[in-house]
Amino acid sequence: MTSQTRTPPPGAPSSQGGNDLRWLLSRLVGEVPGMLSVAVVSADGLLLLSSEPDRAAARRHAVKGPMGAAADLATVVSGLGSLTSGAATLMDGGRVRQTLVAMETGNLLVMSISDGSLLGAYTTPDADISAVAYHMALFVGRAGHLLTPELRAELRRTGPRSR
Repeated sequence: MTSQTRTPPPGAPSSQGGNDLRWLLSRLVGEVPGMLSVAVVSADGLLLLSSEPDRAAARRHAVKGPMGAAADLATVVSGLGSLTSGAATLMDGGRVRQTLVAMETGNLLVMSISDGSLLGAYTTPDADISAVAYHMALFVGRAGHLLTPELRAELRRTGPRSR
């Protein structure tokens, strides 16, 4: 059996860690019902990785929101992460692990990743929040060790889109 070397498409990560992280994010969005859009944001607020929004699900549920641009979701996730971190500091609450914003037309969940990065997910209003949180926690556990300084730099160079 001969091994073939596949050349990644332009803008794709060149490292195995980048490919693994993109695969994990695609799997998260594909396997969790009600998940519309996901973004991984660095500790300094830059979008590292995002999913394509599930526009069909958004239309079915009449959901509006950060569906057009991954940067919009990343901005909200970064701001919310900063706000909740500040609140936790004021309350001597320790590190923020998870934040949930439940709205009439959707939910926003934000989880901390070990390196200070954040994982944000925007869901339909009827999504099972406990299932979403569970799968996000699995992603955080699997992806946390992949987000090395080298991979973060690579993701900034190659762009944030996952699927």
